[in-house]
Amino acid sequence: MAFAGKSNVGKSSLINCLLNWKALARTSSQPGKTQTINFYKVNEEAYLVDLPGYGYAKASAEIRADWGRMIERYLHSSSQLRAVFLLIDIRHEPSANDREMYRWIVTQGYEPVIITTKLDKLKRSQVSKQIKLIRETLGLPAGTALIPFSAQTRQGREEIWDAIESARAVPS
Repeated sequence: MAFAGKSNVGKSSLINCLLNWKALARTSSQPGKTQTINFYKVNEEAYLVDLPGYGYAKASAEIRADWGRMIERYLHSSSQLRAVFLLIDIRHEPSANDREMYRWIVTQGYEPVIITTKLDKLKRSQVSKQIKLIRETLGLPAGTALIPFSAQTRQGREEIWDAIESARAVPS
C-alpha cells in the first residue's frame, strides 16, 4: 500500500497514526523530509510505503526530479503493490501536481483511494463543500473512495484500515 501526496500533506503522520507509533515515520514541518521510499512492515503480512512528497520542498530541482523518477519507477514496477492512496489537504483545492499525480496513478491501472488530510483544521460546516471541490477538481468517477482523515483526532483511521484490508483481499 503506497501513500503518495504533496510535500507536507501528512503521509508520515498518517502512517504513524495507522501503526499507533508516534515517531516511526519521521515527520517535520519542513517540506521534503521524506527523501527516500520508506517501507513499514505490518504484522508480517503487508507493507505501508511512504513515498517522498511532490511539489514544494527545500531541495534543488535536480533532486526533486530524482524523487519523481524514483516514485514513478516504484509505482510502475512494483509487483507487490496492491493499492495507491493519494493524500490531498482538505483545506485546499487540489493543485496541478495533485491532478497530474491522480491522472498518472489511474493510467498505471490503479484506482486510488483519496485521503483528505488535516480534517481537524476545518470547521465541520466546511467539510462537505471541500470534499465536493476535491471530487470535482480531480474529476473523480462516482464511487471513488474518499476518506476524510485527521492524524490529530484519528478520525478516518478505521475507514483507511478497511480500505487497506479490501485492497489486500484482491488477488494480484
